[in-house]
Amino acid sequence: MKPALQDLLLELPSCWSDLPSGLFVQKQIERHLNPWLPKVFGYHFLKLGRLSTAINTTNCSIKHQVNVGNEGHNLGVLADIHHLPFSENSVDGILLAQSLDFTSDPHQVLREAHRVLIPDGYIFITGFNPISLTGICRYLPGMKKNLLNNARFFSVNRIGDWLNLLGCEVIDDSRFILSPLTGGSNKYKPKFLRQSWFSSLSYKYFNRLGSVYLIVARKRELPLTPIKPKWKVKPKLQTVTNVRIKAGVD
Repeated sequence: MKPALQDLLLELPSCWSDLPSGLFVQKQIERHLNPWLPKVFGYHFLKLGRLSTAINTTNCSIKHQVNVGNEGHNLGVLADIHHLPFSENSVDGILLAQSLDFTSDPHQVLREAHRVLIPDGYIFITGFNPISLTGICRYLPGMKKNLLNNARFFSVNRIGDWLNLLGCEVIDDSRFILSPLTGGSNKYKPKFLRQSWFSSLSYKYFNRLGSVYLIVARKRELPLTPIKPKWKVKPKLQTVTNVRIKAGVD
């Protein structure tokens, strides 16, 4: 397993259309994210990174939503997402759309997100699934010029472990888009992939092999797994059973 922290100079997508089938991926992320957004209450919602800022989150009950990034359009705060200019426990929800896939230090991004998030606040993370057709096809000879070749492709389990160490609880994860994202075009799905029989069959048997994942987690203050003590307290007085009392003889 490659270390998460690497000295990399990654070519970053400036928008979803820079990625193969990027606009389709964006719409699918929005579709899977929408049911969760009304569950987030509070005052402030952050969208971190270039791709996160383009995700439609109008379904969220929080109206004050801030786009954060070091460059790009429609930014509310110009800042490095590795070093957020916000105080601890000040944000109610955070979206990281493919942000971990295109950073040399995903741990730091998660640490900063955890730091500014309030207890019980929501964090939504999307990324590319290595255990998928897209994860396999990126090693093909013609994919070197594809921006997906620069993505880190961290597994859901690995990100879940990082979140758990920070004190976050993963409450849901889903995977979607079973077709490989290899084409350079941003046209929507090929016709046969839109057939209902194909979708039903695929998601029934191979839903964990989707090219994109969505992780929903919440920040917790208490330990998620209680640790039981190895020692036990023995009572000083023990009950004696099966004892017959013989009457004394005068």
